[in-house]
Amino acid sequence: MAGEGIGLAVIGCGAIGRIRAVLAREYPGVGWLGLCDVHRPTLDRLATDTRADLATTDVAELLARPEVTAVIVATDEREHVDPILRAVDHGHDLFIEKPLATDPVESARVLRAIEAAGVDAVVGYTQRFRRRFLAVKQRLRDQQIGRVTSVVTRAFMNRMVPDATLRKVTDTTNLTPMVVSGTHSLDMSMWLLEGRTPVEVYARSTDVLLGPLGTKDATFGVFTMDDGTIFSMNISWALPAIWPGAVYGLEIGIVGTEGVIDIEDTHRDVIVASEHGQPAGYDSRGFQAPAVRNVDFLGSYPPGDLSDGLLWGPMREETMSWFGRLGMGVRTPHATAAEGHSNLLLTMAMDLSARRGRAVALPVTPEELREGLREDAS
Repeated sequence: MAGEGIGLAVIGCGAIGRIRAVLAREYPGVGWLGLCDVHRPTLDRLATDTRADLATTDVAELLARPEVTAVIVATDEREHVDPILRAVDHGHDLFIEKPLATDPVESARVLRAIEAAGVDAVVGYTQRFRRRFLAVKQRLRDQQIGRVTSVVTRAFMNRMVPDATLRKVTDTTNLTPMVVSGTHSLDMSMWLLEGRTPVEVYARSTDVLLGPLGTKDATFGVFTMDDGTIFSMNISWALPAIWPGAVYGLEIGIVGTEGVIDIEDTHRDVIVASEHGQPAGYDSRGFQAPAVRNVDFLGSYPPGDLSDGLLWGPMREETMSWFGRLGMGVRTPHATAAEGHSNLLLTMAMDLSARRGRAVALPVTPEELREGLREDAS
Protein backbone atom coordinates (compact mmCIF):
# COMPACT_ATOMS: atom_id res chain seq x y z
CA MET A 1 0.00 0.00 0.00
CA ALA A 2 2.82 2.43 0.79
CA GLY A 3 3.81 2.37 -2.87
CA GLU A 4 0.31 3.41 -3.94
CA GLY A 5 0.50 6.95 -2.67
CA ILE A 6 0.72 8.67 0.70
CA GLY A 7 0.25 6.44 3.73
CA LEU A 8 -1.17 8.90 6.27
CA ALA A 9 -1.36 8.53 10.04
CA VAL A 10 -3.55 11.06 11.88
CA ILE A 11 -2.84 11.21 15.61
CA GLY A 12 -5.63 13.07 17.43
CA CYS A 13 -9.15 12.83 16.03
CA GLY A 14 -10.77 15.90 17.59
CA ALA A 15 -12.06 18.90 15.65
CA ILE A 16 -8.93 19.63 13.60
CA GLY A 17 -7.78 16.04 13.21
CA ARG A 18 -11.24 15.21 11.90
CA ILE A 19 -11.10 18.01 9.32
CA ARG A 20 -7.73 16.92 8.00
CA ALA A 21 -8.63 13.22 7.94
CA VAL A 22 -11.82 13.93 5.99
CA LEU A 23 -9.82 16.03 3.52
CA ALA A 24 -7.33 13.17 3.19
CA ARG A 25 -10.12 10.93 1.97
CA GLU A 26 -10.92 13.50 -0.73
CA TYR A 27 -7.31 13.56 -1.96
CA PRO A 28 -6.61 10.84 -4.55
CA GLY A 29 -2.92 10.66 -3.63
CA VAL A 30 -3.66 9.35 -0.12
CA GLY A 31 -3.65 5.59 -0.56
CA TRP A 32 -3.88 4.52 3.10
CA LEU A 33 -5.33 6.22 6.20
CA GLY A 34 -4.72 5.25 9.82
CA LEU A 35 -6.16 7.00 12.89
CA CYS A 36 -5.22 7.19 16.56
CA ASP A 37 -7.00 8.77 19.53
CA VAL A 38 -7.18 7.94 23.23
CA HIS A 39 -10.96 8.55 23.23
CA ARG A 40 -12.45 5.47 21.62
CA PRO A 41 -15.90 6.90 20.69
CA THR A 42 -14.27 9.85 18.89
CA LEU A 43 -11.86 7.52 17.14
CA ASP A 44 -14.57 5.11 16.03
CA ARG A 45 -16.83 7.86 14.67
CA LEU A 46 -14.06 9.28 12.51
CA ALA A 47 -12.93 5.83 11.40
CA THR A 48 -16.44 5.12 10.17
CA ASP A 49 -16.83 8.49 8.48
CA THR A 50 -13.50 8.23 6.65
CA ARG A 51 -13.46 4.46 6.01
CA ALA A 52 -10.08 4.38 7.76
CA ASP A 53 -7.80 1.43 7.07
CA LEU A 54 -6.78 1.27 10.74
CA ALA A 55 -8.12 2.81 13.94
CA THR A 56 -6.21 2.31 17.19
CA THR A 57 -5.63 3.92 20.57
CA ASP A 58 -1.96 2.86 20.43
CA VAL A 59 0.37 5.41 18.80
CA ALA A 60 3.23 2.91 18.58
CA GLU A 61 1.05 0.41 16.74
CA LEU A 62 -0.03 2.99 14.15
CA LEU A 63 3.43 4.44 13.50
CA ALA A 64 4.99 1.01 13.17
CA ARG A 65 2.73 0.12 10.27
CA PRO A 66 4.71 -0.24 7.02
CA GLU A 67 2.04 1.69 5.07
CA VAL A 68 2.71 4.94 6.96
CA THR A 69 4.81 7.54 5.13
CA ALA A 70 3.54 10.80 6.69
CA VAL A 71 1.98 11.86 9.98
CA ILE A 72 -0.40 14.58 11.17
CA VAL A 73 -0.12 15.37 14.91
CA ALA A 74 -3.40 16.96 16.04
CA THR A 75 -3.57 16.07 19.73
CA ASP A 76 -4.13 18.58 22.52
CA GLU A 77 -1.36 21.20 22.73
CA ARG A 78 0.31 19.53 25.72
CA GLU A 79 0.45 16.11 24.06
CA HIS A 80 2.51 16.85 20.94
CA VAL A 81 6.04 15.90 21.97
CA ASP A 82 5.74 12.11 22.25
CA PRO A 83 3.96 11.46 18.91
CA ILE A 84 6.28 13.88 17.10
CA LEU A 85 9.42 12.16 18.40
CA ARG A 86 7.98 8.73 17.62
CA ALA A 87 7.21 9.81 14.06
CA VAL A 88 10.69 11.29 13.69
CA ASP A 89 12.23 8.00 14.85
CA HIS A 90 10.43 6.31 11.94
CA GLY A 91 11.63 9.00 9.50
CA HIS A 92 8.10 10.14 8.62
CA ASP A 93 7.37 13.62 7.25
CA LEU A 94 5.17 15.62 9.59
CA PHE A 95 2.33 18.10 9.75
CA ILE A 96 2.18 19.38 13.34
CA GLU A 97 -0.61 21.49 14.77
CA LYS A 98 1.08 24.31 16.65
CA PRO A 99 3.02 24.35 18.89
CA LEU A 100 5.84 21.82 18.75
CA ALA A 101 5.55 21.83 22.56
CA THR A 102 4.18 24.11 25.26
CA ASP A 103 7.54 24.10 27.08
CA PRO A 104 10.34 26.02 25.33
CA VAL A 105 13.07 23.52 26.22
CA GLU A 106 10.96 20.62 24.96
CA SER A 107 10.22 22.58 21.78
CA ALA A 108 13.96 22.99 21.19
CA ARG A 109 14.47 19.26 21.77
CA VAL A 110 11.76 18.42 19.24
CA LEU A 111 13.27 20.80 16.66
CA ARG A 112 16.75 19.27 17.10
CA ALA A 113 15.32 15.80 16.55
CA ILE A 114 13.47 16.89 13.41
CA GLU A 115 16.54 18.58 11.95
CA ALA A 116 18.86 15.70 12.86
CA ALA A 117 16.56 13.20 11.15
CA GLY A 118 16.18 15.37 8.06
CA VAL A 119 12.42 14.89 7.92
CA ASP A 120 10.22 17.55 6.33
CA ALA A 121 8.10 18.94 9.18
CA VAL A 122 5.64 21.81 8.88
CA VAL A 123 3.50 23.56 11.49
CA GLY A 124 -0.17 24.45 11.15
CA TYR A 125 -0.46 28.20 10.64
CA THR A 126 -3.60 28.04 8.52
CA GLN A 127 -4.04 31.75 7.86
CA ARG A 128 -0.96 31.77 5.60
CA PHE A 129 -3.19 30.05 3.04
CA ARG A 130 -5.82 32.77 2.79
CA ARG A 131 -5.79 34.53 -0.55
CA ARG A 132 -5.53 38.04 0.87
CA PHE A 133 -2.41 37.28 2.89
CA LEU A 134 -0.73 35.46 0.01
CA ALA A 135 -1.42 38.52 -2.18
CA VAL A 136 0.01 40.88 0.46
CA LYS A 137 3.09 38.68 0.81
CA GLN A 138 3.75 38.99 -2.93
CA ARG A 139 3.32 42.78 -2.88
CA LEU A 140 5.95 42.93 -0.14
CA ARG A 141 8.26 40.65 -2.12
CA ASP A 142 7.84 43.04 -5.04
CA GLN A 143 8.74 45.99 -2.75
CA GLN A 144 5.51 47.77 -3.62
CA ILE A 145 5.66 49.89 -0.45
CA GLY A 146 9.44 50.24 -0.21
CA ARG A 147 11.19 49.47 3.04
CA VAL A 148 8.77 48.56 5.86
CA THR A 149 9.24 50.79 8.91
CA SER A 150 6.33 49.85 11.20
CA VAL A 151 3.64 47.20 11.62
CA VAL A 152 0.56 47.23 13.85
CA THR A 153 -1.31 43.97 14.48
CA ARG A 154 -4.53 43.66 16.50
CA ALA A 155 -6.38 40.39 17.17
CA PHE A 156 -9.80 40.13 18.83
CA MET A 157 -11.08 36.70 19.87
CA ASN A 158 -14.27 35.26 21.27
CA ARG A 159 -13.96 34.11 24.88
CA MET A 160 -15.15 30.61 23.94
CA VAL A 161 -11.61 29.75 22.81
CA PRO A 162 -9.94 30.03 26.25
CA ASP A 163 -13.04 28.55 27.88
CA ALA A 164 -12.83 25.45 25.69
CA THR A 165 -9.04 25.19 25.72
CA LEU A 166 -8.40 25.65 29.43
CA ARG A 167 -11.32 23.81 31.01
CA LYS A 168 -10.07 20.47 29.67
CA VAL A 169 -6.63 20.69 31.34
CA THR A 170 -5.47 20.78 34.95
CA ASP A 171 -2.19 22.60 34.30
CA THR A 172 -2.61 25.92 32.46
CA THR A 173 1.08 26.89 32.62
CA ASN A 174 2.10 28.73 29.44
CA LEU A 175 -1.45 28.48 27.99
CA THR A 176 -1.70 32.24 27.50
CA PRO A 177 -3.46 34.29 24.81
CA MET A 178 -0.14 34.76 23.01
CA VAL A 179 1.09 31.15 23.17
CA VAL A 180 -2.24 29.53 22.25
CA SER A 181 -3.82 32.00 19.84
CA GLY A 182 -1.75 35.15 19.38
CA THR A 183 0.89 32.94 17.79
CA HIS A 184 -1.22 32.93 14.60
CA SER A 185 -1.14 36.73 14.36
CA LEU A 186 2.53 36.83 15.27
CA ASP A 187 3.36 34.18 12.68
CA MET A 188 1.50 36.12 10.00
CA SER A 189 3.30 39.35 10.87
CA MET A 190 6.74 37.71 11.10
CA TRP A 191 6.09 35.95 7.76
CA LEU A 192 5.23 39.29 6.18
CA LEU A 193 8.30 40.81 7.86
CA GLU A 194 10.56 38.00 6.62
CA GLY A 195 14.25 38.88 6.76
CA ARG A 196 14.01 40.96 9.94
CA THR A 197 15.07 39.69 13.35
CA PRO A 198 13.52 40.90 16.66
CA VAL A 199 16.11 42.24 19.11
CA GLU A 200 13.83 43.40 21.95
CA VAL A 201 10.23 43.12 23.16
CA TYR A 202 8.29 45.03 25.79
CA ALA A 203 4.80 43.80 26.76
CA ARG A 204 2.02 44.17 29.32
CA SER A 205 -0.93 41.90 30.20
CA THR A 206 -4.21 42.04 32.12
CA ASP A 207 -6.19 39.20 33.73
CA VAL A 208 -9.38 40.71 35.17
CA LEU A 209 -11.79 38.22 33.56
CA LEU A 210 -9.79 35.09 32.80
CA GLY A 211 -7.43 35.09 35.77
CA PRO A 212 -9.58 32.46 37.55
CA LEU A 213 -9.03 30.13 34.56
CA GLY A 214 -5.26 30.53 34.95
CA THR A 215 -4.62 32.78 31.97
CA LYS A 216 -4.56 36.41 30.83
CA ASP A 217 -7.31 38.44 29.14
CA ALA A 218 -5.01 40.35 26.83
CA THR A 219 -1.36 40.96 26.04
CA PHE A 220 0.01 43.98 24.18
CA GLY A 221 3.62 44.24 23.12
CA VAL A 222 6.11 46.13 20.95
CA PHE A 223 8.99 44.41 19.16
CA THR A 224 12.05 46.27 17.89
CA MET A 225 13.68 44.64 14.87
CA ASP A 226 17.36 44.56 13.95
CA ASP A 227 16.84 47.16 11.19
CA GLY A 228 14.89 49.55 13.45
CA THR A 229 11.43 48.48 12.28
CA ILE A 230 8.87 48.49 15.11
CA PHE A 231 6.12 45.88 15.33
CA SER A 232 3.14 46.21 17.68
CA MET A 233 1.45 42.87 18.49
CA ASN A 234 -1.78 43.06 20.50
CA ILE A 235 -4.33 40.37 21.33
CA SER A 236 -7.40 40.00 23.53
CA TRP A 237 -9.23 36.68 23.77
CA ALA A 238 -11.63 37.89 26.47
CA LEU A 239 -14.41 39.22 24.25
CA PRO A 240 -17.92 38.10 25.32
CA ALA A 241 -19.17 34.68 24.22
CA ILE A 242 -21.95 36.47 22.31
CA TRP A 243 -19.39 38.45 20.28
CA PRO A 244 -20.31 37.94 16.59
CA GLY A 245 -16.78 36.93 15.64
CA ALA A 246 -16.91 33.14 15.89
CA VAL A 247 -13.20 32.99 16.69
CA TYR A 248 -10.75 35.46 15.14
CA GLY A 249 -10.82 39.05 13.95
CA LEU A 250 -7.51 40.46 12.76
CA GLU A 251 -6.26 43.84 11.58
CA ILE A 252 -2.74 44.48 10.27
CA GLY A 253 -1.31 47.82 9.14
CA ILE A 254 2.06 47.83 7.35
CA VAL A 255 3.73 51.19 6.70
CA GLY A 256 6.65 51.50 4.32
CA THR A 257 8.81 54.29 2.93
CA GLU A 258 6.85 54.28 -0.35
CA GLY A 259 3.39 53.13 0.61
CA VAL A 260 1.10 51.36 3.06
CA ILE A 261 -0.85 48.10 3.20
CA ASP A 262 -3.93 48.10 5.45
CA ILE A 263 -5.58 44.71 6.05
CA GLU A 264 -8.99 44.41 7.69
CA ASP A 265 -9.66 40.74 8.35
CA THR A 266 -12.50 41.15 10.85
CA HIS A 267 -15.10 39.38 8.65
CA ARG A 268 -17.66 42.14 9.03
CA ASP A 269 -18.38 42.12 5.31
CA VAL A 270 -20.88 39.23 5.65
CA ILE A 271 -23.07 39.35 8.78
CA VAL A 272 -25.78 36.85 9.69
CA ALA A 273 -28.43 37.91 12.24
CA SER A 274 -30.99 35.25 13.10
CA GLU A 275 -33.55 34.25 15.70
CA HIS A 276 -31.77 30.88 15.60
CA GLY A 277 -28.52 30.44 17.50
CA GLN A 278 -25.43 30.40 15.31
CA PRO A 279 -22.90 27.54 15.46
CA ALA A 280 -20.33 27.87 18.21
CA GLY A 281 -17.10 29.20 16.82
CA TYR A 282 -15.07 26.65 18.73
CA ASP A 283 -15.63 22.90 18.76
CA SER A 284 -13.79 20.77 21.28
CA ARG A 285 -14.53 17.49 23.01
CA GLY A 286 -17.04 18.05 25.84
CA PHE A 287 -17.31 21.81 25.20
CA GLN A 288 -20.71 23.45 25.50
CA ALA A 289 -21.10 27.04 24.31
CA PRO A 290 -21.86 29.22 27.38
CA ALA A 291 -24.20 31.54 25.47
CA VAL A 292 -26.29 31.70 22.31
CA ARG A 293 -24.85 33.78 19.49
CA ASN A 294 -27.61 35.22 17.30
CA VAL A 295 -25.25 37.31 15.18
CA ASP A 296 -22.29 35.87 13.30
CA PHE A 297 -19.44 37.41 11.31
CA LEU A 298 -19.50 34.76 8.61
CA GLY A 299 -16.01 33.51 7.80
CA SER A 300 -14.49 34.20 11.23
CA TYR A 301 -13.97 30.49 11.96
CA PRO A 302 -10.30 30.17 10.91
CA PRO A 303 -10.44 26.74 9.18
CA GLY A 304 -13.15 27.91 6.77
CA ASP A 305 -16.86 27.28 6.27
CA LEU A 306 -19.04 24.25 5.58
CA SER A 307 -21.13 24.10 2.42
CA ASP A 308 -23.07 20.99 1.48
CA GLY A 309 -21.10 18.97 3.99
CA LEU A 310 -17.65 20.02 2.71
CA LEU A 311 -15.20 22.45 4.30
CA TRP A 312 -14.07 25.31 2.10
CA GLY A 313 -11.39 27.78 3.07
CA PRO A 314 -7.77 28.05 4.20
CA MET A 315 -7.57 24.73 6.03
CA ARG A 316 -8.56 22.93 2.84
CA GLU A 317 -5.88 24.85 0.93
CA GLU A 318 -3.30 24.19 3.64
CA THR A 319 -4.00 20.46 3.90
CA MET A 320 -4.35 19.74 0.20
CA SER A 321 -1.19 21.68 -0.65
CA TRP A 322 0.68 19.68 2.00
CA PHE A 323 -0.36 16.50 0.24
CA GLY A 324 0.98 18.03 -2.98
CA ARG A 325 4.20 18.90 -1.17
CA LEU A 326 4.55 15.28 -0.03
CA GLY A 327 3.62 13.58 -3.25
CA MET A 328 5.00 15.92 -5.91
CA GLY A 329 7.48 18.19 -4.16
CA VAL A 330 5.30 21.29 -4.69
CA ARG A 331 6.70 24.45 -3.08
CA THR A 332 4.28 25.68 -0.41
CA PRO A 333 4.10 28.55 2.12
CA HIS A 334 3.81 26.25 5.15
CA ALA A 335 5.57 27.34 8.33
CA THR A 336 8.66 25.24 9.01
CA ALA A 337 9.37 23.55 12.32
CA ALA A 338 12.10 26.17 12.93
CA GLU A 339 9.59 28.98 12.37
CA GLY A 340 7.11 27.28 14.71
CA HIS A 341 9.77 27.05 17.41
CA SER A 342 10.78 30.68 16.91
CA ASN A 343 7.14 31.77 17.18
CA LEU A 344 6.80 29.95 20.49
CA LEU A 345 9.89 31.65 21.92
CA LEU A 346 8.67 35.09 20.79
CA THR A 347 5.22 34.63 22.33
CA MET A 348 6.80 33.46 25.57
CA ALA A 349 9.21 36.39 25.52
CA MET A 350 6.16 38.67 25.40
CA ASP A 351 4.69 36.84 28.40
CA LEU A 352 7.98 37.11 30.29
CA SER A 353 8.25 40.83 29.59
CA ALA A 354 4.65 41.37 30.72
CA ARG A 355 5.28 39.52 33.98
CA ARG A 356 8.51 41.38 34.71
CA GLY A 357 7.23 44.76 33.59
CA ARG A 358 10.38 45.49 31.60
CA ALA A 359 11.84 44.85 28.16
CA VAL A 360 13.37 41.48 27.28
CA ALA A 361 16.42 41.39 25.02
CA LEU A 362 16.22 38.94 22.13
CA PRO A 363 17.12 36.26 21.33
CA VAL A 364 16.35 34.58 24.64
CA THR A 365 17.22 30.93 25.12
CA PRO A 366 14.59 28.28 25.86
CA GLU A 367 16.29 27.62 29.19
CA GLU A 368 16.12 31.32 30.15
CA LEU A 369 12.45 31.45 29.20
CA ARG A 370 11.57 28.32 31.16
CA GLU A 371 13.41 29.51 34.26
CA GLY A 372 12.10 33.07 34.03
CA LEU A 373 8.48 32.09 33.53
CA ARG A 374 8.64 29.58 36.37
CA GLU A 375 10.25 32.10 38.72
CA ASP A 376 7.74 34.80 37.92
CA ALA A 377 4.84 32.37 38.30
CA SER A 378 5.95 31.29 41.77
